[in-house]
Amino acid sequence: MIKIGDKVKDLSLDVFYEENIKKINLGDYAGKWLILLFYPADFTFVCPTELEDAAKHYKEFSDLGAEIISISTDTAFVHKAWHDNSIAIKKVTYPMGADPTGNICREFGTYIDDEGLSQRATFIIDPDGKVVAYEIHDNSIGRNIEEILRKLQAAKFVRDNDGAIVCPASWHPGEKTLKPGVDLVGKI
Repeated sequence: MIKIGDKVKDLSLDVFYEENIKKINLGDYAGKWLILLFYPADFTFVCPTELEDAAKHYKEFSDLGAEIISISTDTAFVHKAWHDNSIAIKKVTYPMGADPTGNICREFGTYIDDEGLSQRATFIIDPDGKVVAYEIHDNSIGRNIEEILRKLQAAKFVRDNDGAIVCPASWHPGEKTLKPGVDLVGKI
């Protein structure tokens, strides 16, 4: 399973994106922040609430230089059918990745072998292709997209400051930060 600091392989997958089905590589996003939202399946209950919430905040992620890709074990054709038939999913304008073989889910440690589905998981990948944060949890619990955005903001802040300044618990942009070995350094 991939861990913090690991470089993500240049995996290939089909996506439903901008009304088309096409193939992409994760390496296509080198130089950008990448948010991978793994979820169990299309046409379910919790998943559309999360993907719709991610769509609601998509511009904020884009403004930070990040791309979102949602990934399930459904095919890109199922993503298109869901997009065409769901009011919530019609709002999704980021790529919806297809992993019907489960190979990408296995690479990230989210695959549930006896179900053929992914666990609900989020990975934040930096512009160098390294994992800086991830969270995997039970499929019955929806994630908080605003918290993922906050984690991205914190990861970006730390990277922009070469790790010399770090973010305390519940940090938001404009709040006090920490300098390792010193106290709070104030607002930056």
